Amino acid sequence: MGKKVRLEKLNPFKDRTPVQRQHASEYLLITLISFATSVGGTRLFLEITGYPKLGSGEIHIAHVLWGGLFLFIASLLHLILANEWALQLSALLAGFGIGLFIDEVGKFITQTNDYFYPAAAPIVYVIFLLTVLLFAQIRNSRKTSTRAEMYGILEDFKEVLDHDLSTDEYNDLLTRLDIVITKNETTALVELAQSLKDSLEANRSRVVPKDPMLFDRIRIWALSVEKKWLDRKRLRHILIIGLLAWGVWALVSPIGFLLTSRNASQLQVFLEQLISNRLVRSASGLNWFEARVLLEGSVGVISLVAAGLMIVKAEKKGVWTGIVDLLITLTLVNPLVFYFDQFSSMIAAIFQFVLFIFLLRYRSRFLAKTESKMKD
Repeated sequence: MGKKVRLEKLNPFKDRTPVQRQHASEYLLITLISFATSVGGTRLFLEITGYPKLGSGEIHIAHVLWGGLFLFIASLLHLILANEWALQLSALLAGFGIGLFIDEVGKFITQTNDYFYPAAAPIVYVIFLLTVLLFAQIRNSRKTSTRAEMYGILEDFKEVLDHDLSTDEYNDLLTRLDIVITKNETTALVELAQSLKDSLEANRSRVVPKDPMLFDRIRIWALSVEKKWLDRKRLRHILIIGLLAWGVWALVSPIGFLLTSRNASQLQVFLEQLISNRLVRSASGLNWFEARVLLEGSVGVISLVAAGLMIVKAEKKGVWTGIVDLLITLTLVNPLVFYFDQFSSMIAAIFQFVLFIFLLRYRSRFLAKTESKMKD
């Protein structure tokens, strides 16, 4: 009698559940950087050149069309090509495309095709912020099954086909294949993992010296700079200066408004400017401006408190206060600020993002171990 083969029952729904790409966070980061560069660069170029028009007569080629072209090319690249560089190029073009597209959102939401509509800047900012939140979620997600692990392994096996598998990548693939084999969830996956492992071990001589790609080189360079120049003392000083600078800057607008409101004639001129710029169109619009002033002043004070806590070496409280303060600023306060100040607020927003990242890095590098010991 022939050997009996154990047939495993397949679930057509379970086997079609979505699986995250192995390097999805890297692709999203490329998209985010090109998105921000596209919007910022477009606004800066138009401001410097006086908002020129491409075309003649009745023809006007808006940059939204170039954005659509970039998005179309980006969608075709990863549909046609399987190379990793094609996915990276697709992510880059997608970021440029969505930036050029969303920059003209004011024309899409107004009957008069108003490019300078005040709500356009907050919409662009919120869409970018939602993409950042998606990036953070994907970056922190973990594989939950051997099936998902195998998807990642097969994706990284392109390095073998491209003759670009380094020693680190070789050892990483072997480790992940051993995990799939050890878990022994399904016979098919175990057999596939074992075959791939045998193939890797048979071609050990084809491993090449490590040659990091541009993204990896930037990451390695950033980590080396951080390790060399940003020790605990220096980074703490940078955070204190940054929190103080942000706190003072956040209080400038509220203090200026309070001083203006004490003089009736100056207050009238100020309100007329808001109305002429279509930033305040009703009593509710003025309430939104007052909310912006109150919120901006509040986060400014909290930032100064966070800096003070770090000065007196209450680092844990200071860092957490700064993180919460900047989260509120980035998610709640900035959309209002962008509405009234438009894209001139972009530099301040970039400073806040960088300061927020520095706070997170300080916590993970110098405070995380202390917190885990306290829990133990």
